[in-house]
Amino acid sequence: MRPIFEVADVLRLGLAKHEARHPLSEVQRKASNAILNCRTSALGGHMEVCTGCGVLSPSYNSCRHRACPKCQWPAQVRWVQKRMGELLNTEYFHIVFTVPHALSPLFLSNDVRLYNLLMRCAWETLDQLARQPQWLGARPGMLAVLHTWGQKMDFHPHVHCVVPGGGVLPYGTWKPARKGFFVPVRVMSALFRGKFLAALKQMRQTGSLEYHGSAAALAEDGAFKSLLRDLYKTGWVVYAKAPMGGPAQVLKYLGRYTHRIAISNRRILGIADGRVTFSYKDRQDKDRDKVLNLTVEEFVHRFLMHVLPPGFHKIRHYGLLAARNRTTKLLAAQLELAPEPQGEYPDSGLVVDEQLPTRPCCPVCGSHERLKLEVLPPKVFRANQSRPAARAPPERAALFLLR
Repeated sequence: MRPIFEVADVLRLGLAKHEARHPLSEVQRKASNAILNCRTSALGGHMEVCTGCGVLSPSYNSCRHRACPKCQWPAQVRWVQKRMGELLNTEYFHIVFTVPHALSPLFLSNDVRLYNLLMRCAWETLDQLARQPQWLGARPGMLAVLHTWGQKMDFHPHVHCVVPGGGVLPYGTWKPARKGFFVPVRVMSALFRGKFLAALKQMRQTGSLEYHGSAAALAEDGAFKSLLRDLYKTGWVVYAKAPMGGPAQVLKYLGRYTHRIAISNRRILGIADGRVTFSYKDRQDKDRDKVLNLTVEEFVHRFLMHVLPPGFHKIRHYGLLAARNRTTKLLAAQLELAPEPQGEYPDSGLVVDEQLPTRPCCPVCGSHERLKLEVLPPKVFRANQSRPAARAPPERAALFLLR
């Protein structure tokens, strides 16, 4: 069922007020415009007629922006279909690398540099430890997905990693990890902290860091050194969830995390009196469902913080799963592990030949059989003209045409 409220509705109410206080970057402006125009007459579309009852309704084009809550499902399905052939018949581990909140100002001032550093240090930590004989003694693989938000849409950069339970030995054979265990979390945490802070100090020495907003005070040597001392004393959170048993669980994970954005439309519960109410899971309280109420300006501010820099790849493959190894080392490991035959995985909820979402049904009779009648060209709006708020296919517009 279609959500009643959308992120686009909040942007229409609060974007102008937010921009008056916080100028938008070019990438934030493009993302906002894409979300506002998604599935409206601004992007054009076509008129459809239901073959069952003859109702006419417009179907507008999608923006396909990666920050848009309405455009992720088809992209997610296509991406998962491409990854089907890369699964190994082994258990998988889900490991999450996080950084302390004290680093948030630096991340906001140096997003591309520190996002790259975060993902690189996560892989180097895992690779170095997995190669050591006491843990695995083989070259692992890793699929990493960058997330920058918490459940409340606060700024919380972290990397979700999917790691096969084993690795490839120097002479090419597969070595499995111990059942239910890959690398100790405490060792990973300490090594990850050391690698990240060492690289951060080097970036400071070469003048690669910038200091804006709340990070301006860190331009002073004394403040930066004090921050580093505190970070070395802080325990960095690296945790591993229960291992995923095999391809079925991996597919569920990929579908949940790879194309997720800061908030989905379904989590927005209400918009009234200049405030937005949405649901979230409280990680500090056993994942209980709770409700948060923010002003529209604060909601817009938090949402736009998580629009990634242009051209940034938030999904990356390392080691055994890297692109250059897919037809060599990965293929050899798949043959050695005797993967399950292609088809439906038991209890997975996903199938290999999963189809993209079908077109929306008729708002009157529910039929999916609809014919295209004419193309609706995109509309050009003046600067002082409000954008369309209708969504496509808009049920109210379709019912209006019946009168």
